[in-house]
Amino acid sequence: MIIRVAHSPDSDDAFMFYAINQKKIDTKGYEFVDILSDIETLNKEALKGTYEVSAISIHAFPYVADKYALLSSGASMGDNYGPMVVAKEPFDVKELKNKKIAVPGTLTSAFLALRLFEPDINYVVVPFDEIIEEVKSGKVDAGLIIHEGQLTYKDEGLTCIVDLGKWWYEKTGGLPLPLGGNVIRKDLGTTVMKEISEILRESIKYSLNHREEAVEYALKYARGMDKEKADKFIGMYVNELTVDYGERGKKAIELFLKEAYEKGFIPVLPEITFI
Repeated sequence: MIIRVAHSPDSDDAFMFYAINQKKIDTKGYEFVDILSDIETLNKEALKGTYEVSAISIHAFPYVADKYALLSSGASMGDNYGPMVVAKEPFDVKELKNKKIAVPGTLTSAFLALRLFEPDINYVVVPFDEIIEEVKSGKVDAGLIIHEGQLTYKDEGLTCIVDLGKWWYEKTGGLPLPLGGNVIRKDLGTTVMKEISEILRESIKYSLNHREEAVEYALKYARGMDKEKADKFIGMYVNELTVDYGERGKKAIELFLKEAYEKGFIPVLPEITFI
C-alpha cells in the first residue's frame, strides 16, 4: 500500500522521516513516498484531502478536521521560542498595527499567533523564504519569519520585534506554541491509521537515537545553514514533544484553537482526535 507523506523540504522534517526514507526501520509492508512542498501549499492541499499523510499548520486543522485526524507524533512546537516579527530597525510592538508586515501564509500557525498577539495588522503574503529579503529591501516594514530564519535573521542585520513563541509561553504559564502537526486521512480506517502512526513515531525515535547520521542526512535540506546551526534548528523542532504531544502539548493545541475561535479567527472549534 502506497502512503504519500507530504511535508516541507526542511531539515527538521527530513530528520523526522530519515529512518523511513533510508529503510532503517520496518515499514510493515507500506511504501512511503515523499511529497515536498512549502507549508502553505500543504495546508491548501489538505483542504482537498489530497495526501494520505501530511504536515499541516495547527491553524489549518479546523478546516480539515472532517477529513483528517491528528497523529500524536510529528508535532513542531515552539517551547519558549517560535516565529518572530523582525525588522531592519527596532520599534515598539504597539506600532505593529501601523506597519506593513510580510507573512508566510494566512493558514500558517505563525499568522494565527500574530493575530492573537495583535488582531489589527496590515499584511501581505510572501513566500516564507523571501520574507527576509523583502524586509531588507524595504518593500515591507517587518516580516513574520518561520523555519531557519529564526536562527539566521541576525546574520542578515535584522532585529527581533517580538518572539511569538516566547510571548505565548509567558501568556499561558509555560505552554509551547503549537505550530505544525502531522495529519492522517480518516478514510484509511482505524487499523491503517494506527499502524502508520506507530511507524512514524518509530522513525522519529530512530533519528533521535541516531542523531549524528540523521542530522548528516538532513543537511541537504538545511538551506545554507552549517551543521551546527542545522543541528540546533532540528533540536528546536524535533524533541520529546515531537515523539508525542503529551498532556502539555495537547493542552497547548486546545487553548490555541479555543482562543482563535473565541476571537473569530477560525470558523469552528474542531473535536481533536489524536491517533
